[in-house]
Amino acid sequence: MDTSTTASKSVKWISYILSGLSVLFLLFSASGKFFKPDEMEANILPLGWRMDQMTVLGVVELACVVLYLIPRTAVLGAVLLTAYLGGAVATHARIGDHFFIPIIVSGVAWLGLYLREPRLKALLPFSKLKENYVIQ
Repeated sequence: MDTSTTASKSVKWISYILSGLSVLFLLFSASGKFFKPDEMEANILPLGWRMDQMTVLGVVELACVVLYLIPRTAVLGAVLLTAYLGGAVATHARIGDHFFIPIIVSGVAWLGLYLREPRLKALLPFSKLKENYVIQ
């Protein structure tokens, strides 16, 4: 068995797992915006949001996730998810709340996409940084 084939299959599976984890988290988040559990209002009021705005935010979040899941639009979906989660970071940072979870989710989504998308590897060639930026 070729070790490069095994390594590439492993990387592809890791990319699916990372992407799946971020998607599951975002779907859980969006479902709360649609089903609006009783405890939700107490949690969103300090953030400056109202309950009647949650459905629209859920639709936006779900649309970003769908775009991320479609291979042809996955990069656009990742960009839009990053923007959406950036808004979550700003909302939480504004009130002094913990804001690391949206950053982690965004990073995991991008890492999952980077590992399976050759166009991103060409755009962000991390393995060639040493070659391109050697100080002489």
